Amino acid sequence: QVQVMESGGGLVQSGGSLRLSCTASGSVFNIVAMGWYRQAPGKQRDLVATVNSDGATEYADSAKGRFTISRAHKTVFLQMNSLKPEDTAVYYCNVHANASPSTTGEHYWGQGTQVTVSS
Repeated sequence: QVQVMESGGGLVQSGGSLRLSCTASGSVFNIVAMGWYRQAPGKQRDLVATVNSDGATEYADSAKGRFTISRAHKTVFLQMNSLKPEDTAVYYCNVHANASPSTTGEHYWGQGTQVTVSS
């Protein structure tokens, strides 16, 4: 089983910065990709940014130019700058990984961390 733990959320003023961290632990044989999603109240969970095993990154249009995703082994970071009130949401870490050589890749989710941006 793979465990996913996020940290780094909080309350920040508009224009401020936050850095989220997420670490995968447990039975992690191979990580295919790691990423961040967010869900605001009453809305669906949307992609923010992902990074795959080759280092290739993908960003939502709303994150381009303000957010940077990076990865170090089993930890993924999301540096968020120039935050806006519309960035307020619960941010979830997703790990796409194989738990063993004989299993297919599965998606594992963290419990989420709240990011609140005040105007």
